[in-house]
Amino acid sequence: MEYTLSQLNEMNQEAFTEALGEIFEDSPWVAKNAWQKRPFADLAALYQTMVEVVQTASKEQQLSVIRAHPDLGTQAKMAEASVKEQAGVGLDLLTLEEYERFNSLNETYKEQFGFPFIIAVKNHTKDSILTAFEHRIKNSPEVEVAQALTEITQIAKFRLNDLIIAPGT
Repeated sequence: MEYTLSQLNEMNQEAFTEALGEIFEDSPWVAKNAWQKRPFADLAALYQTMVEVVQTASKEQQLSVIRAHPDLGTQAKMAEASVKEQAGVGLDLLTLEEYERFNSLNETYKEQFGFPFIIAVKNHTKDSILTAFEHRIKNSPEVEVAQALTEITQIAKFRLNDLIIAPGT
């Protein structure tokens, strides 16, 4: 379902949280907390408020947002938006060799960092995702937490843009 900004601004907290609860994967608390800053003048203000909720959250809450994301290229249960995003770059049609490569990288990455590899797939191809995977696995945990949160905020921006009807449309 799509919403206008006006509709979102008029919603009670429960409806707002229901409408935007999956903008940040399996983390409806972000939308719930953002609701308190209504009304939003525009989509950019809504987005920035949601990003600030995550940025000012505790380290554990930030890690919970990161850990809520699915592994790339797997058949695991995930949010509908993640399914569409991964399918958009062909991660739902991996060859056996590609699947095994993604699975191996996912496992190595999770063992090293304690959370799944996250990348805004709409900005990438299968090959560029694999290249980023291989590069980022060499980073420190602090760098990867920051990068994961950056990627998550980019994913949130894509999701908001898909969900909110622009004025005049």
